[in-house]
Amino acid sequence: MTATEVARLFVDAINSGNPDRLSELMTKDHVFVDSDGSEHCGREQMRDGWKSYFSMVPDFRIHVEDTFARDNTVVLLGVAEGTFDQNGALKPENHWVVPAAWRLVVEAGLVAVWQLYVNPEPMVEISKRIEAG
Repeated sequence: MTATEVARLFVDAINSGNPDRLSELMTKDHVFVDSDGSEHCGREQMRDGWKSYFSMVPDFRIHVEDTFARDNTVVLLGVAEGTFDQNGALKPENHWVVPAAWRLVVEAGLVAVWQLYVNPEPMVEISKRIEAG
Protein backbone atom coordinates (compact mmCIF):
# COMPACT_ATOMS: atom_id res chain seq x y z
CA MET A 1 0.00 0.00 0.00
CA THR A 2 1.34 3.46 -0.87
CA ALA A 3 1.72 6.27 1.64
CA THR A 4 -1.09 8.13 -0.15
CA GLU A 5 -3.42 5.13 0.19
CA VAL A 6 -2.62 4.92 3.92
CA ALA A 7 -3.33 8.65 4.24
CA ARG A 8 -6.73 8.17 2.58
CA LEU A 9 -7.58 5.34 4.97
CA PHE A 10 -6.61 7.53 7.91
CA VAL A 11 -8.82 10.39 6.71
CA ASP A 12 -11.68 7.93 6.13
CA ALA A 13 -11.28 6.69 9.72
CA ILE A 14 -11.36 10.27 11.00
CA ASN A 15 -14.45 11.04 8.95
CA SER A 16 -16.19 7.93 10.29
CA GLY A 17 -15.50 9.08 13.86
CA ASN A 18 -13.91 5.74 14.70
CA PRO A 19 -11.00 6.05 17.18
CA ASP A 20 -10.44 2.28 17.22
CA ARG A 21 -9.97 2.19 13.44
CA LEU A 22 -7.65 5.19 13.71
CA SER A 23 -5.51 3.42 16.30
CA GLU A 24 -5.25 0.37 14.01
CA LEU A 25 -3.68 2.66 11.41
CA MET A 26 -1.10 4.17 13.84
CA THR A 27 2.34 2.97 14.72
CA LYS A 28 2.79 2.07 18.39
CA ASP A 29 4.88 5.22 18.91
CA HIS A 30 2.60 7.42 16.76
CA VAL A 31 3.10 11.18 17.19
CA PHE A 32 0.36 13.78 16.76
CA VAL A 33 1.70 17.31 16.32
CA ASP A 34 -0.96 19.93 17.02
CA SER A 35 -1.12 23.32 15.31
CA ASP A 36 0.66 24.94 18.26
CA GLY A 37 3.59 22.53 17.89
CA SER A 38 2.75 20.44 20.94
CA GLU A 39 3.31 16.71 20.53
CA HIS A 40 1.19 13.88 21.84
CA CYS A 41 2.77 10.45 21.60
CA GLY A 42 1.58 6.87 21.63
CA ARG A 43 -1.16 4.95 19.87
CA GLU A 44 -3.25 4.35 22.99
CA GLN A 45 -3.03 7.97 24.17
CA MET A 46 -4.08 9.13 20.71
CA ARG A 47 -6.96 6.65 20.51
CA ASP A 48 -8.26 8.11 23.76
CA GLY A 49 -7.59 11.63 22.49
CA TRP A 50 -9.58 11.02 19.30
CA LYS A 51 -12.40 9.45 21.31
CA SER A 52 -12.57 12.56 23.48
CA TYR A 53 -12.39 14.87 20.46
CA PHE A 54 -15.20 13.03 18.66
CA SER A 55 -17.41 13.42 21.74
CA MET A 56 -16.65 17.16 21.78
CA VAL A 57 -17.06 17.58 17.97
CA PRO A 58 -19.22 14.61 16.87
CA ASP A 59 -19.58 15.72 13.25
CA PHE A 60 -15.88 16.50 12.69
CA ARG A 61 -14.88 15.99 9.06
CA ILE A 62 -11.86 16.58 6.86
CA HIS A 63 -12.33 17.47 3.20
CA VAL A 64 -9.13 16.92 1.20
CA GLU A 65 -8.77 19.07 -1.90
CA ASP A 66 -5.12 18.38 -2.84
CA THR A 67 -2.66 15.63 -2.02
CA PHE A 68 1.11 15.72 -2.44
CA ALA A 69 3.41 12.80 -1.70
CA ARG A 70 7.12 12.11 -1.69
CA ASP A 71 8.42 8.78 -0.50
CA ASN A 72 6.77 8.11 2.88
CA THR A 73 5.51 11.67 3.47
CA VAL A 74 2.07 12.88 2.39
CA VAL A 75 0.72 16.42 2.61
CA LEU A 76 -3.02 17.00 2.45
CA LEU A 77 -4.62 20.39 1.82
CA GLY A 78 -8.27 21.16 2.38
CA VAL A 79 -10.71 22.18 5.07
CA ALA A 80 -11.77 20.83 8.42
CA GLU A 81 -15.20 21.39 9.87
CA GLY A 82 -17.29 20.45 12.81
CA THR A 83 -19.73 21.57 15.44
CA PHE A 84 -18.95 21.78 19.13
CA ASP A 85 -21.40 19.79 21.21
CA GLN A 86 -23.27 22.02 23.64
CA ASN A 87 -25.20 19.99 26.20
CA GLY A 88 -25.96 17.28 23.67
CA ALA A 89 -26.96 19.67 20.89
CA LEU A 90 -25.16 20.60 17.68
CA LYS A 91 -26.24 24.21 17.25
CA PRO A 92 -25.53 26.04 13.96
CA GLU A 93 -23.76 28.87 15.79
CA ASN A 94 -21.22 26.35 17.13
CA HIS A 95 -20.25 25.14 13.64
CA TRP A 96 -16.88 26.07 12.15
CA VAL A 97 -15.04 25.53 8.86
CA VAL A 98 -11.30 26.27 8.60
CA PRO A 99 -8.67 25.84 5.91
CA ALA A 100 -6.18 23.22 7.00
CA ALA A 101 -3.18 21.18 6.00
CA TRP A 102 -1.93 17.88 7.35
CA ARG A 103 1.40 16.11 7.06
CA LEU A 104 1.61 12.36 7.49
CA VAL A 105 4.69 10.20 7.74
CA VAL A 106 3.99 6.56 6.95
CA GLU A 107 6.14 3.68 8.20
CA ALA A 108 5.44 0.06 7.27
CA GLY A 109 1.90 0.88 6.17
CA LEU A 110 0.98 2.77 9.36
CA VAL A 111 0.84 6.46 10.24
CA ALA A 112 3.85 7.37 12.39
CA VAL A 113 3.24 11.14 12.36
CA TRP A 114 0.03 13.14 11.90
CA GLN A 115 0.75 16.87 11.94
CA LEU A 116 -1.92 19.55 11.80
CA TYR A 117 -1.55 23.04 10.37
CA VAL A 118 -4.59 25.23 11.09
CA ASN A 119 -5.52 28.59 12.56
CA PRO A 120 -7.45 27.54 15.69
CA GLU A 121 -8.95 30.99 16.41
CA PRO A 122 -12.47 30.30 15.04
CA MET A 123 -12.69 27.17 17.18
CA VAL A 124 -11.26 28.92 20.25
CA GLU A 125 -13.78 31.75 19.96
CA ILE A 126 -16.73 29.33 19.77
CA SER A 127 -15.38 27.32 22.69
CA LYS A 128 -15.00 30.48 24.81
CA ARG A 129 -18.55 31.55 24.00
CA ILE A 130 -19.91 28.13 24.99
CA GLU A 131 -17.97 28.17 28.27
CA ALA A 132 -19.18 31.69 29.07
CA GLY A 133 -22.73 30.41 28.71
